[in-house]
Amino acid sequence: MRFAIRKYVLAICSLWLTFQANAQDGNQLLWYNKPAEKWTDALPIGNGRLGAMIFGGVNHDHIPFNEETLWTGKPRNYNKKGASRYLAQIRKLLAEGKQKEAETLAQAEFMGVESEAGNKAAWVEEMKAGKGIQGNPALPGFDDQNWKELAVPSYEGWETVGLQNLDGAVWFRTSIDVPESWVGKELTLDLNKIFDEDFTYVNGELVGHTDKPDARKYTVPAKLIKAGTNTIAIQVFNYADRGGIGGYKDTTKPIGIYPAGSNVGQGISLVKTWKYKIQNASPPATPQYQASYQPFGDLDLNFHHGKAAVSNYKRSLDLTTAISKTSYTVNDVHFERSYFASQPNQAIVVHLTSDTKRSVSFEASFSSVHPQSSVRMLDQHTIALKVQVKDGALKGESRLMIITRNGNVKVVGNKIMISKADEATLFLTAGTNFINAGDVSGKPEQASIIALKSLKGKSYATLKENHIREYQSYYNRFKIDFGWSDNEKLPTDERLIRFATSSDPAFAALYMQYGRYLLISSSRPGTQPANLQGIWNDLLSPPWGSKYTTNINLEMNYWPAENLNLADLNDPLFQKIKGLATKGAETAKDYYNARGWVLHHNTDIWNGTAPINASNHGIWVTGAGWLSEHLWEHYLFARDERFLRNEAYPVMKDAALFFEDFLVKDPKTGWLISTPSNSPENGGLVAGPTMDHQIIRSLFNNCIAASRLLNVDAAFRKELEDKVKQIAPNQIGKYGQLQEWLEDKDDTASKHRHVSHLWGVFPGNDITWDQDTKLMNAARKSLIYRGDEATGWSLAWKINFWARFKEGDHAMKLIKMLLKPANGGAGSYVNLFDAHPPFQIDGNFGGAAGIAEMLVQSHQGYLDILPALPTDIPNGEVSGLRARGGFELGLSWDKGRLISLVVKSTAGGKCKVKYQDKNIEFDTKAGGKYRLNGDLKLN
Repeated sequence: MRFAIRKYVLAICSLWLTFQANAQDGNQLLWYNKPAEKWTDALPIGNGRLGAMIFGGVNHDHIPFNEETLWTGKPRNYNKKGASRYLAQIRKLLAEGKQKEAETLAQAEFMGVESEAGNKAAWVEEMKAGKGIQGNPALPGFDDQNWKELAVPSYEGWETVGLQNLDGAVWFRTSIDVPESWVGKELTLDLNKIFDEDFTYVNGELVGHTDKPDARKYTVPAKLIKAGTNTIAIQVFNYADRGGIGGYKDTTKPIGIYPAGSNVGQGISLVKTWKYKIQNASPPATPQYQASYQPFGDLDLNFHHGKAAVSNYKRSLDLTTAISKTSYTVNDVHFERSYFASQPNQAIVVHLTSDTKRSVSFEASFSSVHPQSSVRMLDQHTIALKVQVKDGALKGESRLMIITRNGNVKVVGNKIMISKADEATLFLTAGTNFINAGDVSGKPEQASIIALKSLKGKSYATLKENHIREYQSYYNRFKIDFGWSDNEKLPTDERLIRFATSSDPAFAALYMQYGRYLLISSSRPGTQPANLQGIWNDLLSPPWGSKYTTNINLEMNYWPAENLNLADLNDPLFQKIKGLATKGAETAKDYYNARGWVLHHNTDIWNGTAPINASNHGIWVTGAGWLSEHLWEHYLFARDERFLRNEAYPVMKDAALFFEDFLVKDPKTGWLISTPSNSPENGGLVAGPTMDHQIIRSLFNNCIAASRLLNVDAAFRKELEDKVKQIAPNQIGKYGQLQEWLEDKDDTASKHRHVSHLWGVFPGNDITWDQDTKLMNAARKSLIYRGDEATGWSLAWKINFWARFKEGDHAMKLIKMLLKPANGGAGSYVNLFDAHPPFQIDGNFGGAAGIAEMLVQSHQGYLDILPALPTDIPNGEVSGLRARGGFELGLSWDKGRLISLVVKSTAGGKCKVKYQDKNIEFDTKAGGKYRLNGDLKLN
């Protein structure tokens, strides 16, 4: 009887484990029942260096792809020689309260050096003279019947309404029907924003020209207007970034024309489709402070299904294997495509099959949005795409090779034609001439040659197996299960819609794993770090250049690396930091006459470290300090003294040397302060922003601790110990808030997306519950004033704040805001990419890290278990979660209560654990595993 009961219990346990495994597997699939319609619907794949987006169309499959080193620009000196001559004067103006004067001086003398400009004046004259277009489009009788149509206005640029990747000169034309009552009256033509320059005509006469970012509100003389049909024609010059007739950001405000003295509500709206004609798509080079990440090319697959009915359609991304699939049935034939980005073989692989022999027929073609691109045949199975970045040093080559089982293959022009094959496998490779930030002497074709050679003799099954094994060596380190949900039966886009109003904790678990998937796919050892869009970009002028914004966004990309067990994916970031430290040393000398290295608020593939854009936000000096925090955190998580000695400490020390020289005594308070700087990207150029002091204080304390651990630099340590006490402290202001600036001038009505003065709460530990409850409560009040609504990445940051405040339900509220359909605002796109908007990948990474922070915190010197568990996640199990001190954790909870905790020690030493009001401390050995129950009793 006892044996039978034992067998029964074992069977139940086995079923439960099977259920748990199946639940986790189900939680790790993104899937849809229709193809992608736009880029942010498509599914991303990547191997750290190569990335692609999978649209999964039936008759036409579009696969835009990227290679991480294709950027604009070239190696050059970004620093303005002699800028340090103006530092004292800028500081003096700020100390005297003359912020605008300081910003004006800094803009003129303290910004970085822009790239070379093209001959803008000559190009404008050519466009005005009509080069590239027949006749005069300004005239009322001009024949525009063969012109195309475009929606006007488009505040986010004509790129969003059909003119993607276009800079240059474009004519727009429309007509209005003027009533008799307007004849003899002066009219107002209100167009608001036009990007970048316009010549605006009414009935053939110029009524306005603006070449600045000012609003366009032109007066139309009465003599130009007649009753009936009147023509408006606008010649728009767009030099870089978004272009076209932008109108109002608030779309409830229409552009239009109306009698002077009245308003557009009493006039004629110009919100409609206009006729347009591209006159020229090659404007002169625009000076840029830094470079932009570029798309590489497009692979298009065209199939011969005709108009036959399609059934059983499914498009998916399996996070456990990093394989995307598209499947469907046409004419009783079931087709399937599999896509993955192989790291072992450095190729994007597309495998096409069907359940019927000789039914795989399609055309594969290469193209690129780069004006300087070409396709050539290499052999009867291979074509090559060459690209040259406009006004830059980089060029690339991609190759597409196709292998089939049976069937016919031939190359015609830029296409490979496949007919009546049983199956086909496509191998897409790419490379550039980039070697490092100072060397572009490489051969663009070399990466493809090596990759295609590595594929020889390998079957698709072998390539797939090798891909999965390599990918899972990262992915399988961490597992999480928040239970099963009915919503898992739904396509991911429908699940996204319902998440805010239904119980679906498993979706939050999926989001964590998706964040890990994206980091694995965009950052592998030996690659460039993940940029503002990871590794995926389809625009020649991407938002913010798709660069590395270092006043939070680059750092946020790597927040999940340590705690979600992907520490070795920090390698690209750490290598980047080394390059920035070298360049930043030059900037420190040129701008501040200081030792060490400095990094301002942005960088690119060329490691620019000088101030950029505008003095009211571009002069922020603590990028090196924040990045040094990542080096120290890596040591805390791993306890790797060799890394600390050889890699981290030298860079941290040099960052601290800069601030030793940079900090000055505030004449009013006597504190050491950071000036000039900025509280990103809020409040303009200032002296003494709180965030700076938190970062610098943390850097000094970390260097002090590191020098003690390594038993080096006693004199340097003493200098830091003396100075760290003099740095301006965190202050509580008149509203009970943590002050953002040296002065108590916070605006409690401000909803600014940056909450920079809370850096010390997260990701730092300058302010903690154990150290100072009053400061934590002041920081919490600041966050309440700032509000919950925010851009996508800002929502992710706030999730981490609320986790540190130990308010899990509030954190969960923001998770639901982050995981809602973007629909023009913050949230998530159909493919779960984070919406700033537009797309920025940092929100994905910050959100994943924030959920982990709700489960375990370790920044106060002990393991704090389930410190911010929300009521929406009552049950769960996680393994592979890493914590500071060299610990890896597994834990489970039921009905909100801890059931078990497993602590694996990788470095040995004491382990302190806290759960609610319970505490335990015990010694560990490296490699040891320690099991505790819900009462923190060792088993």
